[in-house]
Order: sequence, then structure tokens, then C-alpha cells
Amino acid sequence: MIDRKPRVLVSDALSPTAVQIFKDNGCDVDFEPALGKDKDALLAKIADYDGLAIRSATKATEKLIEAATNLKVIGRAGIGVDNVDLKAASRRGIIVMNTPFGNSITTAEHAMSLMMAVARQIPAADNSTQQGKWEKSKFMGVELTGKTLGLIGAGNIGSIVADRAQGMKMRVIAYDPFLSEERAEKLGIEKVELDELFPRADFITLHTPLTDKTRGIIGADALAKMKDGVRIVNCARGGLIDEAALAEALKSGKVAGAGIDVFETEPATDSPIFGLPNVVCTPHLGAATTEAQENVALQVAEQMSAYLTRGAVSNALNMPSITAEEAPRLTPFVKLADMLGSFVGQVTDKPIKSVEILYDGHVATMNTKALSSAVLAGLLRAQVADVNMVSAPVMATERGIKLLEMTRDKSGVFEGYIQLNVETSDSKRSVAGTVFSDGKPRFIQIKGINMEAEAGEHMLYTTNSDAPGIIGKLGTLFGEAGVNIAHFYLGRNHAGGDAISLIQLDHPVPADFLEKLKDTPEIDSAKPLEFVL
Repeated sequence: MIDRKPRVLVSDALSPTAVQIFKDNGCDVDFEPALGKDKDALLAKIADYDGLAIRSATKATEKLIEAATNLKVIGRAGIGVDNVDLKAASRRGIIVMNTPFGNSITTAEHAMSLMMAVARQIPAADNSTQQGKWEKSKFMGVELTGKTLGLIGAGNIGSIVADRAQGMKMRVIAYDPFLSEERAEKLGIEKVELDELFPRADFITLHTPLTDKTRGIIGADALAKMKDGVRIVNCARGGLIDEAALAEALKSGKVAGAGIDVFETEPATDSPIFGLPNVVCTPHLGAATTEAQENVALQVAEQMSAYLTRGAVSNALNMPSITAEEAPRLTPFVKLADMLGSFVGQVTDKPIKSVEILYDGHVATMNTKALSSAVLAGLLRAQVADVNMVSAPVMATERGIKLLEMTRDKSGVFEGYIQLNVETSDSKRSVAGTVFSDGKPRFIQIKGINMEAEAGEHMLYTTNSDAPGIIGKLGTLFGEAGVNIAHFYLGRNHAGGDAISLIQLDHPVPADFLEKLKDTPEIDSAKPLEFVL
């Protein structure tokens, strides 16, 4: 992906094995874990690097990202990316990766540990006993066997908790909008709505990311719907629970106990739940095992180096995944998608309302999300110079551009092709292309007119009515201006109808010559084009 060796900065504590993985995979790596807590020093150095590997200490703020002029990827050794400004990174075209599976077992086990600690009041009983007290009757607990566990989120970690809970003979119900009935059946859990989960669950554990929709998912209203004596565990993200509301529910006895590992503000030096009876708190220990820390460090090193050296994208939050195996096959079609988008972007002057992309034939079986990102990048490049496959979808959304993607079985003479249709406030543009066996992308249709044309660095696109003498006229004008034609591609819909030409040139079209072309009566329009090859 990069001609020279990619440079990676590790600004948090990663294991020596992870650092060696970067080196073994062809990256130059600087291991400076102290920089994660020295934002000024990090800011001064970040421009030198293609990759930044972090844990939780480093804060990849908008200011840092703006200074990271060469940065291509940020890798977070862990699940949460609260310390990364994802929007700023996406706008700058920087891929943000996390490691969602390396600490799943550890986090699930911690949730189970807190559940059991709360059920049997173990921390309080330990403290009492070590003070020389013997208060057996004070610490009456409850069994987990036969109780109903309500999962809020049944993804990777939630499903592991479900498996462990079933091993302890608990019934498991789950609320997760993305959980299919088939997956729920395979896990042996019952899928329910949130309003059904609250009154049924004896224990509730949270396993969902913090988003605008999930923030405060357990607040005063939710707590009021719960079964009296419910016990709540949160090892997911701070902010999912309204801590003040939880404190009131604990004081009233509505909630019999809570195990909390994550807090709205961290480090948590104060919270409304601190000091309340039967509350077990830990300092964000969900992923804090030797095995998990090593796993996520190795995983982030593999992911980042695979992207920087081979173009493989995995576990990215702002970019479709591209495996190392599919990257070589996909690359020519990424170039094609970019070329088609770039063509329309350069010939379109008005704001774009909608983009429709059709993938036909074998292209429909490829990673079309990545191809669509490439189309949008090419399309927007004429309007926004600093845009790539990462930032393009964000920018398109910000501009209110509607995107429709369609796939279709082979429908014509080509084994596979991409067709792009773009609508503006006053016009519609259409262009299609394919990749031939030589690996080079070609235009095969423009404006509904069939043609075959290879893109060049400098080109001119013209439209005119099909009439004798037009080609000669164009040749004469180019000759008089001293502009050399490398390739001349032509197409028309029918005799005497609309005609187009794509003319590949050795040099950019001179401005005065372009104005002369536009003033030529036989030429309806003339647009200079530049392509990145």
C-alpha cells in the first residue's frame, strides 16, 4: 500500500511481541508508551507516522488528527474507541480499527464474577469478616440457579455471558435489535423487547456500545418497570446507566444490588452509587487480564500491519472490511469505481441529490460496500480535494446525498460491470465501466451511449450532434493549438443523434483552447478531465 516501509508509533503500553509483529510484517515501529500521557509531545511527533497504535491512555482528539498529516490508520487495542474522535478521523480519511474479540471472554467472565459477587454480597462479607465480625445472617444471598438473566445486547460478549449463565442453570432472555430469531435459537435464548425484559429479569447485564440511542438506556423510567429486587451488572460502557437514578433505586430497595465496572466519568473518583450497601464497583477491569491484554495487542498489530502493507481492512469502524485474499482481486474494480465517480464529479456542476450504483455480474459478488466508498470518493473529489474511501461516505451523508446500491446477475456481454447514475437538481448523469483481462478499467457507456475508452491522466470530454465533419473540425482545432492527441474514443446513440468523444491528451487542456472549443458552434459542451492513475 505504501512504497516505503510504513512507520508506526505505539504510544501506549503494548507487549514486546506485538511490537515485533509490526517489524516482522514490514513496518518501522517506534515504541514510546510515555507519549500517551504527554499530548504535547505526541502532537509534535504524530506527523511522521502512517499508523498509531493505542490503548486507552492516548487521546486521538480532533487536534491530534489534524496534525497527523500522514496518518492512515489508528488501531485501538481493545473494544471501546471513546478516546478516538471517530468523526474527525473519518473526515481526514483515517481508518479506525479496534479489536472486538481479543478481550471478549475476559469481559464476559468479569460480568459473571460481578453477578455472583452481588448475588452473595461477597465484598461486603469479606470486609466484615476480616474486621473480626461474624455476621452470617446479615449477608443472606440468592442463588443464580433458576433465575432469569436479561441481556441488553447479545453480541460477542453477551453471547458468552449467556453460555456461562446457562451453565449455571439460568434462563436467559435478551433484547438486541440486531439479534435474529435463528441466532437466538442457536444460542438457546429468548429474544424479547426491552419493555418485556425489565419486568421479567432477576438479573440484568449490559453488553452494548454507548451510542445516542443507548445512552441512559437504564434510567428512572426503565428502573420503575423492573422487578422488585432486581440486580444489575454493567461491564460495557459508562453512560448506559443513569448513576443518580440507580442510586435512588438502590436506596429504595427497588434494586437489590449492582455490580458496576464502568462509569459516566472515568477515572471515577466519585459517584452517587459509591458507599451504598450491596454495590460492587471495580475500576474498569473488564479487559484486565494478562491473556486479554496480550490478545488485543497482538490482534491490533496484525490488523494495522496488514492494512499498511497489503491493503487488508479488518475490524474497522469507518470502512468496509477487505480481506488480504480479496484485496488483489478487488483493487482493479476499486480503481474502476473511483474512475466512474471521478468522471461524473468532474462533469457535474450542480449539487448532487442522489447516487445509484448497479453492480452487474461477477462484480455483484464482490465487496460492494468498499466499491461504493470508492465511487463516492471519486465523485466528491472534484468538490473536496482531501477525500478518500474512508471519508467519502461521511461527506456524502453530510451533504444529504442519498445512496442506493443494487446487484444483478449477468445481464449483458460483459462478465461484470458497474453502472453509476447520479441525479442533481436539474440533470441526470449515467456512466458504466468494466475491467478487462489486462486489469485496466474501461468506460463502456456514457450518457447511455456505448463506447470503449481507457482513462488517461489528461482527457477532454465533448458532446455534439452526430454530423459529418465534427471529427475533422476537432482535429484541426487541436492541431492549430499544438495539443497532441494520444487516443480518440467515439460513440453515438444513432445516426444523426447524440454523439460523444473522450480524447486522451499528452498534456492538460490549455484554458484559452478550452474557451475556443466551447465557442465552436458544432460542439455542445467540452469538459476537461483529470484522472489519478
